[in-house]
Amino acid sequence: MPIEPFCLLMTVYGGDRPEYLRDAFRSAVHDQVLRPDQVVLVQDGPVAPDLAACLEELVTTSPVEVTFVRIEVNRGLGPALDLGLSACRHDIVARMDADDVAMPHRFAVQVPIVRDGADLVGAGLLEFGASLEDVVGLRTPPSSPADISRYARLHDPFNHPTVVYRRRAVSAAGGYGDLPLMEDYWLFVRMIANGARVVNVAEPLVYYRVGDGAYERRGGRDLLRSELRLQREMYRAGHLTRPQYVRNLVVRGGYRFVPTSIRRPVYRLVVAPYGARRNRARAKADQETSPAINPAPQSSPPADPVL
Repeated sequence: MPIEPFCLLMTVYGGDRPEYLRDAFRSAVHDQVLRPDQVVLVQDGPVAPDLAACLEELVTTSPVEVTFVRIEVNRGLGPALDLGLSACRHDIVARMDADDVAMPHRFAVQVPIVRDGADLVGAGLLEFGASLEDVVGLRTPPSSPADISRYARLHDPFNHPTVVYRRRAVSAAGGYGDLPLMEDYWLFVRMIANGARVVNVAEPLVYYRVGDGAYERRGGRDLLRSELRLQREMYRAGHLTRPQYVRNLVVRGGYRFVPTSIRRPVYRLVVAPYGARRNRARAKADQETSPAINPAPQSSPPADPVL
């Protein structure tokens, strides 16, 4: 019986850096133990000449087929991903951001889980700064379907740069849509509500790039507006009770609203220790749980409960 193929889906826009894109692409294609059978690379809007040259280089030197999709006007991540999905020839699709680095065994771990029956598989990730040796954080997601569903009421239960999913399950939930800065979380909530079989691998499989602007990106007016819209959509769709909706506005909205000078110490001094305490408290219970489609050890929610 032939092994089911899979696609890699990446999007690029004018704000991406060529050197980061090159590292991301090579890590997810050239360096993988299990390479994708097709790469769909979406250019969302105009890009600078150096980035355009990088894209051409990646397409022409790729060891696997690349389908290049160019959008003339920047439409945003959600619409770009939906357009990219329509260009994917295979039902299994792996996502990769244009500035992260995949570990060589990432797809060898995740893709077989989807082949075996899962609709959406995420993984842990390592946050890094100036280089891969400069690891500054670890995000370990909830693993079991029950924990994922419960966790999704307040937090994104998946590290979005790590996901591999069934395209038909994404389509059945309505696709990404257009909810800027929150399109991944909103999609995952709808997939869970639609009955998708979900699981996370606790093991870190992606290096997630953070820099001086990491804390700024977790707040600000644009993200606050998207946060409020996300919570309204979740409440209207029945994914949240009224008390949960109010709690999320206070907790998540408040985190987005406070200045970066406050958000930084809150994350390092309050949020991270909270995650560590949860890890220790739930370790014993997690070991006693064995979801049918999750071959990885159980884990507790990630250190940052407001991403």
